[in-house]
Amino acid sequence: MKQKLEQFEDLEAWKEARRLVRSVYHITRESDIARDFGLIHQIQRASVSIMSNLAEGFERIGIQEKLNFYNIARASCAEVRSLLYVIQDNYPGQHAHIPDLQTQAQTTGKLVSGLHASTKKRLNS
Repeated sequence: MKQKLEQFEDLEAWKEARRLVRSVYHITRESDIARDFGLIHQIQRASVSIMSNLAEGFERIGIQEKLNFYNIARASCAEVRSLLYVIQDNYPGQHAHIPDLQTQAQTTGKLVSGLHASTKKRLNS
């Protein structure tokens, strides 16, 4: 029997998004990238957007509204992944960190996609 989720903090996708945010903030505090304010603010905002949209979608009552917020969270996962390529291409000192962050972003995206799909099933049933 499936456990009923009571709050957004129970969502595996939200928990993984939170881990991703911590990782993004950690890498953007590194000395060689910390001065690229535009890039670090963009990737931080995109990662926080994942968490925030999952929370907001979870709290919405209407299924269609939930789907919209989960879709935005999924798109923000792609934005984080894209920005990680910018870091990889322009900050060679960060190469060791990028594959793990890309994997984290992909894992988060898959969890968000699963949440979106399961929510969509409720709409169609």
